[in-house]
Amino acid sequence: MSLNAVRASQPRPEAPTPAPRRRLQPVTGTAPRRRPKLVYALVALGGAMAIGAAQIGLSLAITQDSFTLAGLSSQQHELTLHTQALQEELTGLSSPQALATSAAALGMVVAGSPSYLRLSDGAVLGVGAGAGWTSTVNPSGAGAVSNSLLNHSGLPAADEGEGAATEQPAQELPPAITDGLPSPTTR
Repeated sequence: MSLNAVRASQPRPEAPTPAPRRRLQPVTGTAPRRRPKLVYALVALGGAMAIGAAQIGLSLAITQDSFTLAGLSSQQHELTLHTQALQEELTGLSSPQALATSAAALGMVVAGSPSYLRLSDGAVLGVGAGAGWTSTVNPSGAGAVSNSLLNHSGLPAADEGEGAATEQPAQELPPAITDGLPSPTTR
């Protein structure tokens, strides 16, 4: 092979291509800015303020309802205690012992055996046929058993002279709890 053929088969080196130049230029002024839309900003600010005002309003309403509910719960508790006290008093006053004591104080007597009136001739039939019969049962006497549900200050005594019922102090309700549980006072 000839030298020319070798040179022809070898690639020719090409001239290097220069790298693209950056186009840097000094900044002479600021780029024009777009004017912000004032309406959008006002709508967003107004919406945020409306949401904040609604949250504050709801918070105040819920707080007020909480205080109202606490007051009503306290009032209901006091009324429940008062209802229970009245129920106990009614139970005591409707007991047979209280009714017998009240009847004896009014001058009523315990019935003996029954008597019947025959309408054809007006005759009284039965054992206790006379008006002079008196009962031997004394509900406030020595054999009476005291009733803890009775408030003896409201009932009249059956016999003032002998075996009169002793006065017991009235049962009082527990104090109303308004500020939580009671605690002892310390120094």
